Amino acid sequence: MKELCRALGNAAADDSKLLLLSSVGTVFCSGLEPSYLIGRLSTDRRKESSRIAEAVREFVLAFIHFKKPIVAAINGPALGLGASILPLCDVVWASERAWFQTPCAALHLTPSGCSSYTFPQILGVALANEMLFCGRKLTAQEACSRGLVSQVFWPTTFNQEVMLRVKEMASCNAVVLEESKCLVRSIIMSVLEEVNEKECQMLKQLWCSTKGLEALFSYLQNKTYEK
Repeated sequence: MKELCRALGNAAADDSKLLLLSSVGTVFCSGLEPSYLIGRLSTDRRKESSRIAEAVREFVLAFIHFKKPIVAAINGPALGLGASILPLCDVVWASERAWFQTPCAALHLTPSGCSSYTFPQILGVALANEMLFCGRKLTAQEACSRGLVSQVFWPTTFNQEVMLRVKEMASCNAVVLEESKCLVRSIIMSVLEEVNEKECQMLKQLWCSTKGLEALFSYLQNKTYEK
């Protein structure tokens, strides 16, 4: 998260017109790793829960406050926080191979990335609840039909399709792009900030609890058993 926050900071300060967010390999983002959380929380649960929650808060705020358009190119699975932040991006394109899942409840976690607000707004309450409470997996086509992504491209031509459209966007005036984003986002900026704050406070409470740590252990054990 720190690396991406730094990248956002650098992109905000340079003369680029937009930011392209993509990944190398077959997975876009696997979210927060349960084994990493257990390792951190097992040492000093109170201290580390505050640190991790603050890192998530700052990470999400970096997206909320980024003034230039963010284009997300989803080449593969996007899980957890990797899926939650997509509504904070301005344009989201996906490969046919991509799928989206937020298995919060299975990890004994509450929503993050402002998804408790953005998912119901975009997907509708019923589907948002299925994703956030039940870990419902959305295919790329389902995500497109519900508005989480705007277009889906064939995997073999995905990069070419994305770059073609990015170049088209980059040909627009930088001030127009930035001011257009401001008009779209300004109305909900304070709402997103408040939602992010509340979500991270709840995560901190869960990570600080014994039940929260036990749930993470249980999740890892089940995954190991499934293998």
